[in-house]
Amino acid sequence: MHSPTVGIDDFSVYIPQLFLSIEDLAVARELNYAKLNKGLGLEQMAVADTREDAATMAANAVLDLIHKNDLDPRTIGRIYLGTESALDGAKPTATYVLDMLKDHFADTYGGNCFLHCDVVDLTFACIGGVDALQNTLEWAAARADRIGIVVASDEAKYEMASTGEYTQGAGAVAMLVKQNPRLLAIDPDFGVATRPAHDFFKPHRKVSKREIIKEVIGLLPDVSAEDMNLDQLEAQLANGLTVNGVLDCNESHLLIHKNTPVFDGPYSNESYQARIREALTDYRRRSGHKAGELLQDFDYLVFHLPYAFQARRMFSEIYMEELKANGQWIDFVDRNQLDVPCADNYEDREEYITKCGEFLRLVSKTEEYRQFVKERIAPGEWASSRVGNLYAGSVFLSLMATLEKALHLEETGDGKSICVFAYGSGSKSKVFGATLQPEWRTVASAFDLERRLDNREGISYETYEKLHRCTAAENVASHDEGSFFLADIHEERNESEGARHYGYASARIEPV
Repeated sequence: MHSPTVGIDDFSVYIPQLFLSIEDLAVARELNYAKLNKGLGLEQMAVADTREDAATMAANAVLDLIHKNDLDPRTIGRIYLGTESALDGAKPTATYVLDMLKDHFADTYGGNCFLHCDVVDLTFACIGGVDALQNTLEWAAARADRIGIVVASDEAKYEMASTGEYTQGAGAVAMLVKQNPRLLAIDPDFGVATRPAHDFFKPHRKVSKREIIKEVIGLLPDVSAEDMNLDQLEAQLANGLTVNGVLDCNESHLLIHKNTPVFDGPYSNESYQARIREALTDYRRRSGHKAGELLQDFDYLVFHLPYAFQARRMFSEIYMEELKANGQWIDFVDRNQLDVPCADNYEDREEYITKCGEFLRLVSKTEEYRQFVKERIAPGEWASSRVGNLYAGSVFLSLMATLEKALHLEETGDGKSICVFAYGSGSKSKVFGATLQPEWRTVASAFDLERRLDNREGISYETYEKLHRCTAAENVASHDEGSFFLADIHEERNESEGARHYGYASARIEPV
């Protein structure tokens, strides 16, 4: 029996209206802007406004997708969200997205228009959106009438002055998944590689009540923690059965969850490089593609981009292995007068990378590699340069950028193939193939990605710092019509504590 063609019929993107120039950040941090710009490809970072979060960004992207495709909400079978910016430890962020959409379409389609729509969050760092896509592709393949939406939404936020700060970004990408797609047919074979790692994670931080009390006392003028009876204060907080406050609760310790991660940049790069290579090997095993044929089989290579130039810096090892597999390696080495410093293979891969790291950098500086990057990888980098890291949405932003750039090429592009390399810290990679469909130009021409980025509003470093510290009392953007926003968070300590409420702005939001 012939398997149906399943894939992505259309994309929509939502990027916050605010951005900070990386040059302005470099000045504030006394960093070398040329290194960030020329070395990492960074130009701007998207910054979420005061009343934006992962739910509003996702809802805005999905709403645009529904309007663009004139979808009846009652026909949408699922909305699966990939995110690592979840708003609750139990209630899926996708339920907030559904609630916003339900209210928006209630007058036209009734209050139960999304009643039979399945929603869930999938979390695996930056690869959760790809997990949601693979799951939804398999679901859509079972019946021709199934229509699903996958959305990836995140705010990439790091501690100020950390080495990850300049890679920050925010936004959401939504995609329509169905049979006989107009845009991209997705191959059913996904290569996967998973190895548990602590390269980047957001743990629950354990803090004792004593630590908090001592820190607060230390902030008081002319008072020392040694002057206070900390044992007595702690005992008073630990004896009750009721919860009367943040510290006056049953637990002896508090668990704090922060949106900013614990991370090891060099280790994360090593994990990224190893996982995409291992997942590519698995993809070849499953799909029948052979080593040495990657550069012949695919016209574009699309990657998860934590920063714009990540892929071109990480791919040189696979590029070298491809040349070896197709018999072009010796000529390449001779042509470029390279002195190979190590054996072709080490059983200990860490030793291999350590000894060959500088050599691989030399490979990446050759004219042949630069030309390869220009043709196959660079088309997906430009949007990342202007937005920053979208975590789960990054690989899909790169895919949209590649397609929008391909519109300007002379050839039609019909039938051209794309190999997608996804990665999520923790760590996992998935590799899969996609093929451009005959109607792809019509669909991609409506992305308006570059126009959307051109119409944003730049902010000062001082404004950025207020938004980062969450001290801005109201939205900063001067134009916020036609979008969902966070109205309030229930703060009273009762059965509704922490409940989030959203609205839709058809006019300028006035301060609360």
